[in-house]
Amino acid sequence: MKAIAITHSGDQGYNLDYLLDIDISVPVATGRDLLIDVKAVAVNPADVKIRAWHNTNMSRILGWDAVGIVKSVGENVTLFKPGDEVWYAGALTRPGCNSEYQLVDERIVAHKPTSISRAAAAAMPLTSITAWELLFDRLGIVEGGNAGDTLLIVGAAGGVGSMLTQLARQLTKMTVIGTASRPESKEWVRKVGAHEVIDHSKPLDEELARIGINDVTHVASLTNTDEHYPEYLKIIAPQGKLGIVDDPEYINAVPLKGKCISLHWEAMFVRSIFETEDMICQHLLLSRVADLVDSGVIQTTQGEHFGKINAENLRKAHKKIETGRMIGKIVLENF
Repeated sequence: MKAIAITHSGDQGYNLDYLLDIDISVPVATGRDLLIDVKAVAVNPADVKIRAWHNTNMSRILGWDAVGIVKSVGENVTLFKPGDEVWYAGALTRPGCNSEYQLVDERIVAHKPTSISRAAAAAMPLTSITAWELLFDRLGIVEGGNAGDTLLIVGAAGGVGSMLTQLARQLTKMTVIGTASRPESKEWVRKVGAHEVIDHSKPLDEELARIGINDVTHVASLTNTDEHYPEYLKIIAPQGKLGIVDDPEYINAVPLKGKCISLHWEAMFVRSIFETEDMICQHLLLSRVADLVDSGVIQTTQGEHFGKINAENLRKAHKKIETGRMIGKIVLENF
């Protein structure tokens, strides 16, 4: 079968040229695995980071967002049958979705929304899981609740930010403030539901004051946490909460004690890496998100469509993500 893999560590730490088309054998589904015929994929910052960190000359298939059709199932599968159309993000510990066929544990897979295209759906699983877990599992927001609280989403125009903004606006009573710096990204953040939009290229306390807000109860830091962390100490209210998704080089948590601010990490692959007892929660939340899409409560975060799934187009997608100027998600479709 066709696949795209990072094949070498690269010269001087940069290996994009080694993201190449390869041919491998079709795997066989056993246990709780589904063999999925991949139809559409999306590209995430996680793909770019893992490609950049690849430091061996052993090939690794990337890709952690997909829609496909169940081709066959393992002997212990109970949730799906051949022919089901599904969506999922997959697991870091296994080959990714940049291949014609992929094995995925059924506990992290759900039926695809029926009301949107495969490409539009492929843009959503990883970011939906990340946003949902951050909002409800890590920050402890109550669905339908938290009236009077304010959530600041730093980096709201990206994939996770777009989904987090929608979930917070539609499923909670919080005031949702998104950050963006360019006119087109500000427009996007408003479109997906933010009550207010401020500019993260300017001091956050001044931007909040401009819209009449002194502090916020919750911050979701999705990007550039190193840069913004000192500002968070100013703008988070006493007993507030800080959630982090990106990979800051260093965080000194001691200053948080002065306001009794709690720190929360979100890493959506933890459940699949450690095969936690609640691993099936990702099946359940993706099923819920599919229902929300089909009922018109939330929309796809698809941005650009880069054409067919092949190495050339994936390299272009990685380059675009490396610019840091993303709105929504890049998708590709069919081999």
